[in-house]
Amino acid sequence: MITSPAERIRALALNAFRIVFGLMFMQHGAQKMFGIFTDQDPVSLTSLLGVAGVLEFWGGLLIVVGLLTRTVAFVLAGQMAIAYFRQHFPGGPVPIMNRGELAILYCFAFAYMAAHGGGAFSVDGLIDRRRTRAS
Repeated sequence: MITSPAERIRALALNAFRIVFGLMFMQHGAQKMFGIFTDQDPVSLTSLLGVAGVLEFWGGLLIVVGLLTRTVAFVLAGQMAIAYFRQHFPGGPVPIMNRGELAILYCFAFAYMAAHGGGAFSVDGLIDRRRTRAS
């Protein structure tokens, strides 16, 4: 339960963080799945990039609404770690030079969400409040 102004600001900031990262991540999935926000065609959903697109779009949507946040964020953090080490790290160890900084930022943002959950203003938070009232 949020009891102080500082806790309310913290809860609002966590939710804004979750929603913004989820929306940004969904766009990467939409590029791959639907070919929007890009001049490239959609990729085959059975390809590795297609699977990544599905995870990014639907995982991002679940992050936005805050449903199964910890589990989804854990999976997405792993996806971004794999993406970094598979696609970027072979180009050198410095993220700004191998263009892997975005993968690292997503990885750590999702790791944070996996550790802290969806927050008070999420579907997960609503479910937790209902469980608490019922017991």
